[in-house]
Amino acid sequence: MSLAPQASACAPADVEAWLSELGLEPLERADREGVTSWDLVLDGRRRARLRVTLILDPGLALVCMAHFAPPINDGFRRSYRKLLRWNDELPFVKFSIGEDERPLLVAEIPAAVADRDALGVAVARQLAVADRCHPDAVEWLKAGGWRLDPPATGADGQGVRLLARYASELAELLVEPVDEPTTPGDMMGSDA
Repeated sequence: MSLAPQASACAPADVEAWLSELGLEPLERADREGVTSWDLVLDGRRRARLRVTLILDPGLALVCMAHFAPPINDGFRRSYRKLLRWNDELPFVKFSIGEDERPLLVAEIPAAVADRDALGVAVARQLAVADRCHPDAVEWLKAGGWRLDPPATGADGQGVRLLARYASELAELLVEPVDEPTTPGDMMGSDA
């Protein structure tokens, strides 16, 4: 028995219309074997240049995959533990590790319920999580040469406007977390 619905709930044209309505401009679009993807780069309030790839399989889901950090090498066992802890603590998104060892932040929207606001909330949630986890991810970003802080113009950018639009749905993520003391060993330390 197939898990995919018999009829598509959304098409690539729907996603493009939703992106336009949300004020999000994709960098590029790709189509292959009935699957369409779009790449976005968004600045959050704290996190700069979060690259989000939207992947639509019309019969299955719309996947929002954020490239959270550069690849983490095998010596970063504490980093993996941190990702697992975030999976437990943060709602409706999951961290995973890509084939290239890059941490990914993923949200899935079943095709049957995909619409503009489901997409908007999913991408805004990824930005909110990236902002919230930014202090703990700085060492990863530095190690990969990724930009650390959003530009001064980020206050009125696409990502910040999206966060403001869906602030009521993301209230639990937009509250500033209580900073726990960390040591450099927490991020990149030994395997202990």
